[in-house]
Amino acid sequence: MDMIEDQGRAALAAIEAAWNAGSRPWNPAAITAVYLDDALFYGGRPGHAIGAAGIRAYFDSYVGVIAQATLSLVEQHLLPLGPDRFVAQGYGEFTFVLADGRGTASRLRTTLIIERHGQWRIRQHHFSVAPDVPPLGQG
Repeated sequence: MDMIEDQGRAALAAIEAAWNAGSRPWNPAAITAVYLDDALFYGGRPGHAIGAAGIRAYFDSYVGVIAQATLSLVEQHLLPLGPDRFVAQGYGEFTFVLADGRGTASRLRTTLIIERHGQWRIRQHHFSVAPDVPPLGQG
């Protein structure tokens, strides 16, 4: 790996570690702190979360639903956008412990733009389910 690739991998590992530190146990304020104050976010619920308040509301919506979660960013491909900014695209493998004690898991497509502002943080987040077939619509 070259120096840029190494920096991107280290940045992605820092994001993953910070996200997981906030999600075990489920702590919406700590998870939100992984994002920049003006970040854009598409997650697993309908709607678009914009900025820290919107992202916090998104994570708050899972209080009482998720007890804890773990995210593994896998098969990530990195594209540098500048000296302290990367696009990372691949998959996120989640394991959840729900409030009732049941365990679940999901694998989602991921796109993150991460930037260093003192520490590495997320500028843009888009996770989605991989379609089984191309979404070409009906007739």
